[in-house]
Amino acid sequence: MSALLTGLITGIGSFAAAMLIAPLIVRLAGGRAVQTLLNYVKQHEGKEGTPTFGGLIFILSATAAAALAGVFSYELGRMLMLVFLGYGLIGFTDDFIKIKLKRNKGLSAWQKILFQLAAGFLAAWFSYKSPFVGSAVSLNFGLGEWDVGAWYVPLAALVFVAMSNAVNLTDGLDGLAGGTGTVYVGFFMLILVGTAFGADALGMSGYAAEINSMFYASAALLGGLLAFLWFNAPKASIFMGDTGSLALGAFFAALALFTKNPFIAAVIGIMYVVSCISVIIQVVSFKLRGKRVFLMSPYHHHLELKGVPESKITARYMIVTFIAGLVALCVV
Repeated sequence: MSALLTGLITGIGSFAAAMLIAPLIVRLAGGRAVQTLLNYVKQHEGKEGTPTFGGLIFILSATAAAALAGVFSYELGRMLMLVFLGYGLIGFTDDFIKIKLKRNKGLSAWQKILFQLAAGFLAAWFSYKSPFVGSAVSLNFGLGEWDVGAWYVPLAALVFVAMSNAVNLTDGLDGLAGGTGTVYVGFFMLILVGTAFGADALGMSGYAAEINSMFYASAALLGGLLAFLWFNAPKASIFMGDTGSLALGAFFAALALFTKNPFIAAVIGIMYVVSCISVIIQVVSFKLRGKRVFLMSPYHHHLELKGVPESKITARYMIVTFIAGLVALCVV
C-alpha cells in the first residue's frame, strides 16, 4: 500500500473515530469540566459554562489511528507521538487543577515551564542522538545545513517550550488554534511527502520509512483536528484547553525538528509567533513605560476589542497561515 493511501486511510479513520467520541467527551465534560474564564475578557462572557478538555478528542483519535498505521514501530514516528502525549499530559494536569480548584490558574508558570523543559530536553536528546536527525539543522533557502553541535539539545528544548506556549497563547478564540493548526499540519505533510520522495530517490529507504511514519501521524492528527473543529467552530461546544494546545505545539515543534527544519516552524506558524511577540511587547512596554501597546494581548484579543468579529479573526489567521505555508514550500 502506498504511503499516500495509508495516510489517507489513517486520516479518515482518525476523523471518524473523533466524530464518534467527541459527543461523548462534550457530554461528560459538560457541567463537570467547566473552566472559569478570565474576568477581564468581557467579550467572552457568553462563553461561560463551555466545557474544556476538548483536546482529548484529537489526542485519543490521532493516537489510536497512528497506532493502527504502525507509527509506533518507527523511531521518529514513535518519538513524535510520545512528545505529543507527554505535553498533552502536562496540559491535562493543568486543566484538571483549574477545574478541581474552580479557578483559571492551574499549574504555576514555573511548574509548567519546568515540566515542558524536562519533556523538551528528553525529546531534544533523542533527536540529537538519532541517526536520522543529529545536530545539524537546515538553513533553508538553499543554504545547506548548520551543525550546531552539543548546543542542539538546549536549543531544541527551547523550541519545544516556545512552540507549545505559542500555540497555547493562540488558543483564545473559537477555532483559532485548531484552524491554524490544521493548516500547519497540512503543509508539513507536503514537506514530509517531498522529503520521503527525495530519500527514496537517493536509495535511503530506511529514512524514507521513518519520514512516512511521521506523515501517517500527521494525517491522524489532521483527521482528529478536523473533527474537533466540527465542535469547536463558533460557537464552540467545547474548548481544547491546555490539554490540546500544549500537545499541538509540541507535535508541531517535533515535526520541524525531526525533519531538521526548525526555522520553517516559525514561517508556517507565523501567527503563533505573532501571539508570542505581542505578549512580549505588551509586557516590556508596560514594565518600562507604564503604557500598553495593544488594547489587550495576545494580538487576537486586541483585534476583538477593536471590533473585529471573532469568526473573521479566525478566518484571517488561517488565511495568513496558508500563505505562510506556501512561502515555506518555496524555501524549504
